[in-house]
Amino acid sequence: MHARIDGGKAVLLTRTGLDWSHRYRRTVEALQRLPVKSAYLDGELCALNADGVPVFSRLQAAMDEGKTDQLVFFAFDLLFVDGEDVSPLPLVDRKANLKRLFRKKIDGLLYTDHVAGDGPAFRAQACKLGLEGAISKRADRPYAPGDRGIWVKSKCLNREEFVVVGWTDPEGSRSHIGALLLGYHTEDGRLHYAGRVGTGMTEKELKRLAGVLAPLKVAKMPLAEPPPRDSRFGSPLKLSKVHWVKPELVVEVTYLTWTEDNLLRQVSYQGQREDKTARQVARPVPHPPRTS
Repeated sequence: MHARIDGGKAVLLTRTGLDWSHRYRRTVEALQRLPVKSAYLDGELCALNADGVPVFSRLQAAMDEGKTDQLVFFAFDLLFVDGEDVSPLPLVDRKANLKRLFRKKIDGLLYTDHVAGDGPAFRAQACKLGLEGAISKRADRPYAPGDRGIWVKSKCLNREEFVVVGWTDPEGSRSHIGALLLGYHTEDGRLHYAGRVGTGMTEKELKRLAGVLAPLKVAKMPLAEPPPRDSRFGSPLKLSKVHWVKPELVVEVTYLTWTEDNLLRQVSYQGQREDKTARQVARPVPHPPRTS
């Protein structure tokens, strides 16, 4: 989200230039309290949990429900300030100018600080805290819209096994299988829906999986309760077109995080696991416990 301040009035713009100020009035009011007449900031609008960790699903929910008063705008770059174009300056100099605007605390706004060096250690700590990852930037480079060569995102991916409970039909040019429906067991032995995975499978693997799953097909859903038909992170699930299977096949996937709806986000197939029975697949811990 970009923030433009002109004559003390602020607007919030999406990266495609849409004016979304009306959606985030509290954030706009907070920006107008910055000690500046004109500025153009680059940042991220986030919803935080009780630990101060950004949660993407909470942001989506806040937008859907129109409850955006608790969102926080993290400012991480400055392109223009009080008549001066600072975008050609190195990132460290732009951030120094940006930090001066945040000398006084303003609710709903935060300056995004940084760490120089120790990238692997920084990322490891971010993952321990349950964050999505870290972004590494070239400190000596000017601002370049759309130039991904000057920054790199390193995600904190999790890796676990899940039980295949069904599959969807392929669409478009895809063959054999659209996506695998995944599940896990709780302590009481009930099988619960975890989400879908459709990426990471080669044409050969899709064909192989289709052959493995065909004999396991059943008419009755094996889950303790139906999966949600709608999700903020994928296309609607048409249960009438799902092919259910006996919960016997175990696969391993990587995923970014769990949503607050207990669904996997950004899932990628890694392979079938034949060294673990389906009954052994229980709900994994979303991320390592926090450390002090």
